[in-house]
Amino acid sequence: MKKIITLAVLLFSFVSFAQIKVLETVPVERLGKVNNNYIQKIGDEYTVYYTSIQNDDDSSSLRKFSFRNLNNDYSSLYTIIMNGFTASPLYDIKLELPNNYIWLHYTGSALPEKATVQFMVSSKETASATSSVSEPFVKDQINKLFQR
Repeated sequence: MKKIITLAVLLFSFVSFAQIKVLETVPVERLGKVNNNYIQKIGDEYTVYYTSIQNDDDSSSLRKFSFRNLNNDYSSLYTIIMNGFTASPLYDIKLELPNNYIWLHYTGSALPEKATVQFMVSSKETASATSSVSEPFVKDQINKLFQR
């Protein structure tokens, strides 16, 4: 009986101090994609990756901004962007995210379907005016990016 108890204690201590632990993982979903621009979802956090058209010294021109989908913010962002296309006159919209400020810069055209929007993103942590600007997107590209 002593041997069984000793063996059980040794086995229990060996199992409880193992080096390998299985962690819970959250699936990564890639939503819509337009050229090199895409939206990625991890849990309730959405990250918008976009190509910056500014020539920075950084080696990569791919930039991002993220937000959590707390109050259906993903759909709200889509609605805000799409409503900006139909505004008359077109005007810039400034959004505040947890770590960034986003300006939705609209450029008009004689044809409404040719109007474009660009993301102008600046970090809250730096005092710079605009740290990156995305390529222009037309309405159909925004629909594809947001999978609508």
